[in-house]
Amino acid sequence: MKKTMSRSIISLILAVAFLLGLGFLCVKYIFDADLWAAQSYNPYMVSGQGLANAGDILDRNGVVLATSIDGERLYHESESTRKAMLHTVGDGSYNIATAVETAYRDKISGHSKIFGYGLPQSLKGKNNLTVTLDSDVCTEVYEAFEGRKGACFVYNYKTGEVLCMVSAPTYDPMNIPENPEDGSYLNNCISSTYTPGSIFKIITAGAGFEHIEGYEDKIFTCESKKEIGNFEVTCLETHGDLDLKNAFAYSCNIAFGDSALLAGRENMQKTADKMGINKSFRIGEVYTAQGHFDVRKADDISLAWSGIGQYTDTVNPAQMAILCGAIAQGGETRLPHYVKGENSGKSGRLMSEDIANSLNSLMRYTISDYYGDSMFEGLTVCAKTGTAEVGDGKLPNGWMIGYSLDEDAPLAFAVVVEEGDYGFYSAGPIARIAMLESAKSLKGE
Repeated sequence: MKKTMSRSIISLILAVAFLLGLGFLCVKYIFDADLWAAQSYNPYMVSGQGLANAGDILDRNGVVLATSIDGERLYHESESTRKAMLHTVGDGSYNIATAVETAYRDKISGHSKIFGYGLPQSLKGKNNLTVTLDSDVCTEVYEAFEGRKGACFVYNYKTGEVLCMVSAPTYDPMNIPENPEDGSYLNNCISSTYTPGSIFKIITAGAGFEHIEGYEDKIFTCESKKEIGNFEVTCLETHGDLDLKNAFAYSCNIAFGDSALLAGRENMQKTADKMGINKSFRIGEVYTAQGHFDVRKADDISLAWSGIGQYTDTVNPAQMAILCGAIAQGGETRLPHYVKGENSGKSGRLMSEDIANSLNSLMRYTISDYYGDSMFEGLTVCAKTGTAEVGDGKLPNGWMIGYSLDEDAPLAFAVVVEEGDYGFYSAGPIARIAMLESAKSLKGE
């Protein structure tokens, strides 16, 4: 009798476990069927059938960027546009993680939760997707790179819509090379990290405002170099005595090496963490690469160089555009997305409103009183340039990041040019084109 009772209890437990497992599987299927079907190990997708009759991909103005005709996947008629939009649209190979044809392939390929991919083509809905980007803007920006590698990312920090996302190196999806250039599959805007150089002085200044008493009124002295222990921090010029605004505008290394030391390791780490440098941000169905900042075991000279954006610092371009959007919005911003109708949510608070306002003042002064508003004629821009040493005998990477304050053009941007040398001369002209053309697109001009 006892054995019968024990077996009954065990059978009941197994039956309940089976039913719970079946229920869990059904729930997972309801929510994740599209995701499972879209995986690269699905032979249907790997064979290319998933895109042979896929829906169209259009830009924000209705321009067709990709379409399927008679079982063949075709792309925009302009080679420059195809190359500019490669990392947004794709090439049918699923090698580009951020491409709509990869990240959203379940949606454009007509997957059904009930019939899978088994519906006849005649019964499948037209699964078109519209991206938020302007392909004309992206083409102009791509051509402005003039064959150089790098990234340009521009988004509306109030709505989250990405208007420009260009990554180089790239290639023509209608004429895929047998051996694409190294890095061609990688969307540098979202998936790459770079040494930041002087654009990191935004984070250092943020730490200063929060943790150094009287920081906004501090006077720095620059004699082009400063000894710290047995080593030196060097600056490109002898600036003499500088207030904070001019130290930021002139991008004085001595001033921001001092700032990092005055703030201290713990506070520099706290600020970098809070501002999202060591974080990955959601952009639609994908996530940005994480930057890197870790000075917990750094000596004084390393801490000083970290505040200048060197040492082991790295950042992601989209991540820096998001940070700029947060400054423009008082410390928190909407996260970007590049497929129409999506919502990536918000960044969370990256800084206090007071710190955002103080950084805004520094970045606005850099354009209005140092570079001049004519650089972005018609826009009220706040920005910071950077020149990041990368070693190995290479020229520095050139950076420019920032945002506009205009109500009808609330745009945040980040541009990096690999081996571009000075940021103002390499990234600056690309940022100008990207911002002016994105603003026109936003205004419908």
